[in-house]
Amino acid sequence: MPSYQAPLRDMRFCLYDVFGGDELATLPGWEDFTRDLIDPVLDEAAKLCEEVLHPLNRSGDEEGCAWKEGEVTTPKGFKEAYTLFKDGGWTSIACDPAYGGQGMPAAVNILVEEMICSSNLSFGMYPGLSHGAYVSLAAHGSDELKAAYMPKLVDGTWSGTMCLTEPHCGTDLGLLRTAAIPQEDGSYAITGTKIFISAGEHDLTENILHLVLAKIPGGPKGVKGISLFLVPKFLPDAAGNPGERNAVACGSIEHKMGIKASATCVMNFDGAKGWLIGEPHKGLRAMFAMMNTERLAVGVQGLGIGEASRQNAVIYAKERIQMRSLSGVKAPDKAADPIIVHPDVRRMLLTQKAYMEGCRALAVWVAKALDVSKKHPDPEVRKENDDFVSLMTPIVKALMTDLGSEVANIGVQVFGGHGYIREHGQEQYVRDARIAQIYEGTNGVQSLDLVGRKMPEGAGRLLRRFFHPVSEYVAAKVEDETMGEFVQPLAKAFVRLQQATGQIARTALGRPDEAGAASVDYLRLFGLTALAYLWCLEVEVAKAKIDAGEGDIFYEGKIATARFFMERLLPDTGARFSAIMAGGKSMMTFPDEAF
Repeated sequence: MPSYQAPLRDMRFCLYDVFGGDELATLPGWEDFTRDLIDPVLDEAAKLCEEVLHPLNRSGDEEGCAWKEGEVTTPKGFKEAYTLFKDGGWTSIACDPAYGGQGMPAAVNILVEEMICSSNLSFGMYPGLSHGAYVSLAAHGSDELKAAYMPKLVDGTWSGTMCLTEPHCGTDLGLLRTAAIPQEDGSYAITGTKIFISAGEHDLTENILHLVLAKIPGGPKGVKGISLFLVPKFLPDAAGNPGERNAVACGSIEHKMGIKASATCVMNFDGAKGWLIGEPHKGLRAMFAMMNTERLAVGVQGLGIGEASRQNAVIYAKERIQMRSLSGVKAPDKAADPIIVHPDVRRMLLTQKAYMEGCRALAVWVAKALDVSKKHPDPEVRKENDDFVSLMTPIVKALMTDLGSEVANIGVQVFGGHGYIREHGQEQYVRDARIAQIYEGTNGVQSLDLVGRKMPEGAGRLLRRFFHPVSEYVAAKVEDETMGEFVQPLAKAFVRLQQATGQIARTALGRPDEAGAASVDYLRLFGLTALAYLWCLEVEVAKAKIDAGEGDIFYEGKIATARFFMERLLPDTGARFSAIMAGGKSMMTFPDEAF
């Protein structure tokens, strides 16, 4: 059976030591969010995830959800776990206190989300989708809608969904057909079918609030004619409690590769009563408030799954004995040496560690910038941090889910044949991780977003939020005797990133396919460069701790892991750069008939 222990020390190292989490308490309204408050929250989250959610992960996968006559039943133990989760206030942790939330900073919430994803991703989907609905409703809903629905969404009594995809259209939302007919009472009658709706139907909450994209007749064609509506499963009565059943039903649930305890539903709307969120024909803007939140959260799903796989791979590698070390016997009292002595196993374990700890730093970095963008008193500082979050969102989503999936697969490889069978749980991590590269915009779409929207925005304004601090850091540290071995590889990768950016900018104007052909490699090049910068920051902190006499194996391990990343993983930026500079001719001129 797999195990999980929340990596609290590394979480606190990232939050406090690397990114100055204590500064959160200096932002207006967050004076109480000091370590004395944050640390117990992280401790309690770890306890909940380790003792309540993780034990349900495998059983939930094996049982899955059940559909019968439009009703969905979650696996055994999920309803009780959700009640504990809700009653403990975990649904409200990052929500506005005006609606009963705790108002916790994103930099703290993202660590809690990681623990939930590591321990039970399927379970985490239910409150995760609800939080996305909360974000969209909070940003664009009318005062009446927020007063009627937000408190119960925040306290977890009701849950939420995001209904975008239809059978004939996914990414291209301009093709959607769901219709919204205006009614005399100011509501709309919503008719259409949505597919792949996570948490669309379940037995965990009293009511489910569907956020539905639909078109009002007579509106503009394409994405400019999309509006967003709130469609509850049950219409609230005069007292605000679930009343009459709305004309929305779950037609079936999908039989999936992974996250089997998360209900993925076909939802049929048959003249269901709904209310407009935001302005008519501006639904995509309102939905993107939710989608950007979800994309950061999905990136953390990759981190969470990868971390869980990594932990179990380390345990197995220390216990499993096979053959003798190439350099001589290491465990003479045993019939063979533990496989952790073998170079290839060490390569795999270090790859997992370097990627996942780097991604954790990336998540905290972006989350803290999100906090500053919302709370800092200086509008210019808020804008700069908002630009940075916008730039890094597709990178967080795509890089962290790609690496999380890769790390989960490495975990199976460490286990060998035992990883391929169900007994040890490693194969579930591979299956669960795979969807994160697909939903909330495939990683190919994230790459196109990076090169097609984020790169040119404001004549490169967003890019400067990353390029300037990294450039300044390299200039200041590249000749430093204690940091040179780490900063010099970063400097080489950064030069490649700058040159690739220029190449794409030059070719994209006249040949847009060139930017598309380069996009996936460019995002990986950008992401690896970002991780290299973050590993340099972590090394600086670790070295300072050691120099101050506070050193232990944790800090020594940080330095050694950073060295492995720079020597063995960062060189991939060279291959990505070469692919980008080769251009897209070899793929775009290939005859369709020859595939």
